[in-house]
Amino acid sequence: MLDLIILSLHFFICFLISIAIWYGPKDVDSHSSSTGGAEMQPDGLIFIGKEDDIKKSQRITAKIDGREIVVFYHEGKFHALDSRCYRKIFACVISDIDGQACIVCPWHKFKITLETGEGLYEGINPQEPSPTPKWQSKGVKQRIHKVTIHNGNVYVSPPDLSVSFDSDYYAEKYKQGGELAMGK
Repeated sequence: MLDLIILSLHFFICFLISIAIWYGPKDVDSHSSSTGGAEMQPDGLIFIGKEDDIKKSQRITAKIDGREIVVFYHEGKFHALDSRCYRKIFACVISDIDGQACIVCPWHKFKITLETGEGLYEGINPQEPSPTPKWQSKGVKQRIHKVTIHNGNVYVSPPDLSVSFDSDYYAEKYKQGGELAMGK
């Protein structure tokens, strides 16, 4: 009986944490312009927010031409990625994996480096005499965006859509239909 009570309490706490994450820091969508959520500057950069505000919140989302991106501040650096991998990564956890800062998808546990957008997996080489698991790259899966800091403001370069990444499919799907289009 005690096990059932502890399990129920654990479930309830996880539920409350999920709600806190869901209703946590909100999207930056107060900038109205032709970019659909962020202000385009004359030099082509897109204003995302104030440096100090993003440092305090550790992350913020914005829309660029209807595409949702997330800007993370982690260990003294800013990183910008599409906010959709295989679901929504805004509510993800940042972990150190093999010396690289990675986001970990809360639904599928995919590991994506903040620096490069590479997907990581732990695998073995069966041809080694004593195979041991090592972190390896699945290639770049997540579109990253260049971040520029100028006069206390954070800017992101518009995405170069001439190259395709896995996250583009989900970004476009969300752009067309929002949360309902994403499904489970």
